[in-house]
Amino acid sequence: MKSLEFRRPLVVGIGGTTRPASSTERALRLALLGAESEGARTQLFGGAFLHSLPHYAPEHSERSEAQLQLIEAVREADAVIIATPGYHGGVSGLVKNALDTLEELRNDERPYLDGRAVGCVVTAYGWQGSGAVLTSLRSIVHALRGWPTPFGAAVNTLETRFDAVDTCSDPKVTDELARVGRQAAGFALAFSARHALARD
Repeated sequence: MKSLEFRRPLVVGIGGTTRPASSTERALRLALLGAESEGARTQLFGGAFLHSLPHYAPEHSERSEAQLQLIEAVREADAVIIATPGYHGGVSGLVKNALDTLEELRNDERPYLDGRAVGCVVTAYGWQGSGAVLTSLRSIVHALRGWPTPFGAAVNTLETRFDAVDTCSDPKVTDELARVGRQAAGFALAFSARHALARD
């Protein structure tokens, strides 16, 4: 059998709020660190970037530079991690607009998020909102043909604080976020190995 060469998988993180260094974006960074611990490359599209995205309008053929950057990154990605705050029981408009922009992948060989593991992270001020939004986010991932990782992280920011860019007040939450990243990267490696074997 020929020796197989596996490239390091790319995990793209999408999430944040309009507030700089938000809890959502910090949680996403911790999840991406988990992916990096499994050998993955990562790329972050945080709150400031998402805020720069125009509202997605499918009837318009021209796309902004920011939209094209997001589309191309996800097109190349082996896995994705999505982090959203829970707003009134649902995904934030900022994150939803970024996901709507992925409609541009509809005619790809891998349409939307097909063939990609997708980690889900939700931050909310209380447990009721975080659980409901995590379920909603998973449903959106299914609609985009993605594979939600078995473990999704729900962070109650009423009890948990992110003190610095890569630290959290609760070690258990830190581990849970890292687990999301590790699972996303692990599934990406498995998909890559399967495709490499199919080509061999």
